[in-house]
Amino acid sequence: MITFIGALILLLLGYALYSKFVERVFVINDANPTPAYTKRDNFDFVPMSWWKGSLIQLLNIAGLGPIYGAILGALYGPVAFIWIVIGCIFAGAVHDYFSGMLSMRHNGEQYPSVVGRYLGKNVQRFISVVSLVLMILVAAAFTAGPAQLIAQLTPLSFVAALLLIFGYFVLATVLPVNRIIGKIYPVFGAILLFMAFSIGAALLFSDRTIPNLTLSNLHPGDLPIWPLLMVTISCGAISGFHCTQSPIIARTMKKESDGRKIFYGAMITEGVIALIWAAAGMTFFNGTLGLQEALAAGGPSGVVNEISTTLLGTLGGILAILGVIILPITTGDTALRSSRMILSESLGKFWSMEGKGKVLLITLAVSVPALFLATIDYTFLWRYVGWTNQLVATVMLWTATIYLLKNKKLHWISGIPAMFMTAVVCTYIFYAPEGLGLPYGLSAAIGLSLTAAVLAWYIFQIIKHSRKTTEYHHDAA
Repeated sequence: MITFIGALILLLLGYALYSKFVERVFVINDANPTPAYTKRDNFDFVPMSWWKGSLIQLLNIAGLGPIYGAILGALYGPVAFIWIVIGCIFAGAVHDYFSGMLSMRHNGEQYPSVVGRYLGKNVQRFISVVSLVLMILVAAAFTAGPAQLIAQLTPLSFVAALLLIFGYFVLATVLPVNRIIGKIYPVFGAILLFMAFSIGAALLFSDRTIPNLTLSNLHPGDLPIWPLLMVTISCGAISGFHCTQSPIIARTMKKESDGRKIFYGAMITEGVIALIWAAAGMTFFNGTLGLQEALAAGGPSGVVNEISTTLLGTLGGILAILGVIILPITTGDTALRSSRMILSESLGKFWSMEGKGKVLLITLAVSVPALFLATIDYTFLWRYVGWTNQLVATVMLWTATIYLLKNKKLHWISGIPAMFMTAVVCTYIFYAPEGLGLPYGLSAAIGLSLTAAVLAWYIFQIIKHSRKTTEYHHDAA
């Protein structure tokens, strides 16, 4: 119990203190006009209040991610609390802040274009493909589950439910951001918060004891904490999907000072949600072995339903159904909206067609493969979402680091988490079954060797930009 409460306090302190420090490093200026005004088209670029932007951002980046991922991460025991707190404050929220603010500073540019500015065109081309693949996978993976539940609860077949959901996706993607997303997302965001906080309060006032911190690995399958926990709990700690979503809200910000509340704040809120569900997972079933048995019997959806119904009664059952159906759908639609925006930006130099026709064609181009993938095994899809997601996050952190280096600012705030995530993704791809499936020791050795090479590149970048500063002062003298 003490560990859980302490973790909550640390997350709140992270927002109150560290977010202001990050903001000072970035240096905001509310006198700068934002793209919401300079490029206003009442479609993607339209001013919105910060509180509405925060709730939309929260729902864009969260959905079921900080619920399902946190429950699966709870299999490792209370050590998951450490990753959520440290990952969220020093990596995830920094990642989200820079992805949103750099997009805003560059006229609402999409994530790959921002990457290209600081890491080069080759990296931009690579990450454009990876980002599109990630978002199509997310849209597919987050649609199959709700469609199956709708088919169970209504006369609709799975295929009919799938088509209904994708019909909504297309509508939400081609209409102005304030038409559907701006109106219903704040409501759904409030439902997500109410659901999590209700579970948290019920846990605190129940006779169940939330376990305190132990560094032991309690995973029943004896899977290694590093790097698997860092990929299992992504939403709630750090997630590359977020940097593909931030430009949606960056195009609606009224002033630069809103960025801390919207981007850093939404990530901290997501961390709180993940913390609550991780605690619920390892507490409700009397330990990680009981949680594993519950997951084997009903999957994450069954676990969410059982916890919600038992702790909150009928209300909990309603919230669980709403959550399992609505929340992943609201992640899928913005995934496709971001896909449409990235593809439009990438094709802008080669395709002169403008207007609603182009928007619809590009929307269909990303929706059709997502619809097809949604018909195959969900677990197969999800295995490939994890590593791709964290690879995108790592590239965003390096983008922020080079931006800070070029502007003679404190680059360590993104450089250190970038190095850590580089080690995670380099080791994971060699060890994981969806990767090369090599022995753990060999995977760690290869991963750390690759990380050392990246560290050498980082040191070279520091020296190079230091020399530029010295040369500039010498020439000025």
